[in-house]
Amino acid sequence: DCRNEKINYKVREHSLAKVPVILVCGMREAEEQSVNMRRLGSRDQVSMTLAEAETQLVHEATPPDMLRRQADRASRAV
Repeated sequence: DCRNEKINYKVREHSLAKVPVILVCGMREAEEQSVNMRRLGSRDQVSMTLAEAETQLVHEATPPDMLRRQADRASRAV
């Protein structure tokens, strides 16, 4: 959301719209290649690297049956 509004306004607006995950990246986070993640229903935010956030979100978006198949393939390869 690149509108010229204050960050708290944008976070509140997206929270009211029930966006499940909000990633906030300001100038400091961009320099550090990190993001702040806030989940729907939680007032807490977690700071993590962009790579960690990507890995976590991809894992959460992967259907359970695909996760089982990946685990089965990994166990067979060992």
